Amino acid sequence: MSVEAMVQKMIDDLTAALGDAAKHDKGNSAAGTRVRKAMQDAKATAQAIRIQVQTDKSA
Repeated sequence: MSVEAMVQKMIDDLTAALGDAAKHDKGNSAAGTRVRKAMQDAKATAQAIRIQVQTDKSA
């Protein structure tokens, strides 16, 4: 997968999490759990992007 596609997927996933973030702000704790999961996934994706960029740079 290209770096551009990885970044776009991360953006799409975070955009999808906006609805749950709004629900969490209104007191829905289950939505908070989904937001935390989305943030963990974003962290993993960001790390994968960093590794790919570093690998491309070294090649």
